[in-house]
Amino acid sequence: MQWVWVRMGNPTHGGLLATLTVLLALWEVGFTGQSSSPSSVAPPGDLGVSWHRQKRSWVWNQFFVLEEYTGEDPLYVGKLHSDVDDGEGKVKYVLSGEGAGSIFTIDENTGDIHATKRLDREEQAYYTLRAQAVDRATDRPVEPESEFIIKVQDINDNEPKFLDGPYTAGVPEMSPVGTSVVQVAATDADDPTYGNSARVVYSILEGQPYFSVEPKTGIVRTALPSMDREARDQYLLVIQAKDMVGQMGGLSGTTTVTVTLTDVNDNPPHFARKSYQFTVPESLPVASVVAKIKATDLDVGPNAEMEYRVIDGDGLAMFRVTPDKDTQEGVIALQRPLDFETKSSYTLRVEALNRHVDTRFLSMGSFSDSATVHVSVEDVDEPPVFSVPLSTMAVSEAAKVGTIVGTVSAHDPDSSNSAIRYSIDRNTDLERFFNIDALTGIISTARLLDREVNAVHNLTIFAMESHDPSQVGKGIVLITVMDINDNAPIFAIDYETFLCETARPGQVIQTISAMDRDEPPGGHRFFFALSPEAANNLNFTLRDNKDNTASILTKRGSFRRREQAIYWLPVLIGDSGTPSLSSTNTLSIRVCDCDPDGVAQACGAEAYTLPAGLSTGALVAILACVLTLLVLVLLIVTMRRRRKEPLILDEERDVRENIVRYDDEGGGEEDTEAFDMVALRNLNAAREHATRRDVTPDAPIFFSSRPPPYKAVHDNGIFREFIWDRLKEADVDPSAPPYDSLQTYAFEGSGSVAESLSSLESLSSDSEQNYDYLSDWGPRFKKLADMYGHSEMGDRFL
Repeated sequence: MQWVWVRMGNPTHGGLLATLTVLLALWEVGFTGQSSSPSSVAPPGDLGVSWHRQKRSWVWNQFFVLEEYTGEDPLYVGKLHSDVDDGEGKVKYVLSGEGAGSIFTIDENTGDIHATKRLDREEQAYYTLRAQAVDRATDRPVEPESEFIIKVQDINDNEPKFLDGPYTAGVPEMSPVGTSVVQVAATDADDPTYGNSARVVYSILEGQPYFSVEPKTGIVRTALPSMDREARDQYLLVIQAKDMVGQMGGLSGTTTVTVTLTDVNDNPPHFARKSYQFTVPESLPVASVVAKIKATDLDVGPNAEMEYRVIDGDGLAMFRVTPDKDTQEGVIALQRPLDFETKSSYTLRVEALNRHVDTRFLSMGSFSDSATVHVSVEDVDEPPVFSVPLSTMAVSEAAKVGTIVGTVSAHDPDSSNSAIRYSIDRNTDLERFFNIDALTGIISTARLLDREVNAVHNLTIFAMESHDPSQVGKGIVLITVMDINDNAPIFAIDYETFLCETARPGQVIQTISAMDRDEPPGGHRFFFALSPEAANNLNFTLRDNKDNTASILTKRGSFRRREQAIYWLPVLIGDSGTPSLSSTNTLSIRVCDCDPDGVAQACGAEAYTLPAGLSTGALVAILACVLTLLVLVLLIVTMRRRRKEPLILDEERDVRENIVRYDDEGGGEEDTEAFDMVALRNLNAAREHATRRDVTPDAPIFFSSRPPPYKAVHDNGIFREFIWDRLKEADVDPSAPPYDSLQTYAFEGSGSVAESLSSLESLSSDSEQNYDYLSDWGPRFKKLADMYGHSEMGDRFL
């Protein structure tokens, strides 16, 4: 502690003497060599003045307060005193600023400052306060307000902490000693500018002797050479940080570092076995997988990626080996077809080698390994094989039935050499144009051929073993039908030739060409001429243009439709085939009335056959009237058919619904289903109905009307008459369906055997009908039989 005494030389201020105690830093008091205010400058000539400015007459003895003070009494911080204070209590000291009143208190009489709470430098390192001396009576300042700082003095109360821990790091295996792994860092909340409270050193508690740590920097390094990942791939280190430069009494903190050794390619591939044996059937398709072998590598990732190759053996051309990228297996695949009869076993020498080689470890040896693979071929019963899988043959379309077209040949590839039988797949020869000899394979024609219908026949030939028909081989035979000149040429199109009445002699009225279904090797050459019977006609002539076309010319002019409306000109067309064929084609020539440009307007003689005096408009009107009459007649006929008398009529109403099922009281209370007509029929008198067998209806046909009423009879003849009437009517009705459709009708009415069953109608009836027969109709008519079955009961109701 240093005491500073200042003699203030201004007598107008009372010759104040201020005593100032400054700890550690004089700059905290404000001794900067410059005056803070004009009034503070001392006049020249004063004795005993050791400074160049006038200071305020304050005294305080302490700028620092110790943190974490745990005493019971308030901690004394310092004292404020003004030389105007004569000790009589006229001056009062006032403290303001950070923590004033709550943390720091001042004795207003003595100026003593105390700290009332425990302070923590890590929370707040200093406090800025303002001091004021005032007259107690008037509260007027007797000294200017002064600002000062109270700093909290640090103690070692915080241990180092690793804010970024725990750490993970990786280092390549086999790294040299001293390879940097990771750097750890610990922080201490204590004051790094005061003492050693925040000076940290590092040490390793766990992880030796594999790793070490630099005490000052915290860099973790490898401490052993040739650490092998395949032996141990992970280490857990415990690093300590201790303050007070590691001395006794310092605080410490720890963290963990997980170090993983990353892989390097320091291990070669290795086959678990030096020899492998596999068996495959000879029928295995090309590109199929024969076997899989795998060389192990203690490395991982890209360092374990391998390539395989066949380096020796008699199966170099038969097999190939490729790596599986996912499993790193060597996949042996077939490159050519196997044949047990030719070779039954193969030997391969397969090498596995690393794809990525680290040159640093080549001194350790070769990074490859090899193994021997034996492949045995298993005999399989194979189908016959054609000597030529695709055969081409040719035959003339003039070939007679039985003409030999060619021969196919197949053999059994197995050692048994079974006999072969041949056949034609008839799905490829539906019209059976060809036959094949089952034993010799000779193909011959079975029908006459026509190149113009089918120029190429694509046949599939089956060859099967005699002892095992399930073994079938297939071959293809393409038979080309050779053309002969068997078709005469004809007109290329159907020509429609028009001749104007004003045509001049020698005028070309039509150019014709021809077509021939044959295809001669040198192409078509047609010859045109008029047929002999038309060669000397006086109307037309023909000129062969020598380019497979011909022109038709007029010999005269002044053609008249009235005289002849159409001419028929026979044209003879011949080809250049051997033998040459020809045909006569008739060209029709119509005489037309043409406009000045030669465009036909009206052709034929129809206009001249009409009566004279009728114009074209009149003819159109007559035709329209005729058409109108025809339409009206058709409409009338259609409406009459639609109004055709219905099949069933009722006196009271015309029923239009299609009634299939309905409830009726005739069966009594027991009947909850549709009314059954069978109960009303006389089975003995029912006529047997034969159903037509030519057409079967898909759905029932329902009649929508009833016939006129019939008079009641005592037997079932009314039903027979009704049925036969409907049948005759359907036979002559063109709109009726083409099958007999008789449904069950609820036909009762006045023509029923029982007449009306209504009690209302019975009251108005004068009939002496006997209803005893109702008892014979079954239980459904029991109630009616009880009501009407006896004559006396009937009289009672009448």
